[in-house]
Amino acid sequence: MSRVEKIEGQIMELNLDEIRALRDWFDRHDADLWDSQIEADANNGKLAALANQALNDHENGLSTEL
Repeated sequence: MSRVEKIEGQIMELNLDEIRALRDWFDRHDADLWDSQIEADANNGKLAALANQALNDHENGLSTEL
């Protein structure tokens, strides 16, 4: 049995309040991981090409105002 399968089994045993607490924790944890990934991508230049493409598209009239 994998770790995930074990965790799934344990989650199935939680009551509603525990499920809500787990969901809240997981949402925060997932957001923190996402923020860390975005920060790493920004620091290592991975987002530079996307930013440059967006600026070029805007300069060429390919963007619209929100």
